[in-house]
Amino acid sequence: MAKLEAKLGMIVDSVGQFFSGKDHLPYCDSDIVAGCEKEVLEAEKLSSDEYMQDSLLRLTWALVHSKHPQDVHRGIAMLEASLPSTKDPLQQREKLYLLAVGYFRNGDYSRSRDLVDRCLTIAPDWRQAVTLKKAIEDKITKDGVIGLGIAATAVGLIAGGIAAAVSRRK
Repeated sequence: MAKLEAKLGMIVDSVGQFFSGKDHLPYCDSDIVAGCEKEVLEAEKLSSDEYMQDSLLRLTWALVHSKHPQDVHRGIAMLEASLPSTKDPLQQREKLYLLAVGYFRNGDYSRSRDLVDRCLTIAPDWRQAVTLKKAIEDKITKDGVIGLGIAATAVGLIAGGIAAAVSRRK
């Protein structure tokens, strides 16, 4: 009996997670973004290029993980501008991943999936990217199921309306 209850509980939790739409990506608040922006301004005063690049990467991380869409857009723009000049494969991997997170946050799941796939070609076993890919696929599946549900409801309503109209004519 206890095993049945445990399995039933897992099923209910799974269905609840499916419809809640929660992903497991962290969010940043405005204070963290502001702190990263301040760090970039301080890095500009110093002449260390490596420190500046690290500061910019932290800022873009904070922006694409922000709860504010305008921050996410800004992070995407910064990453897209810097990606073509990035030669180091590890930095490319990081930037591709962060771009994928940004597009995921914006709801562009197909673009996000393409970017995370590119990231996984550089580092196939990178757990963060694998986890993000699963979250993307779950979102796409959920959106498809909801879309099918809406379409089925619309068809049902139309069929019901037609049936009601036919029955009134008789």
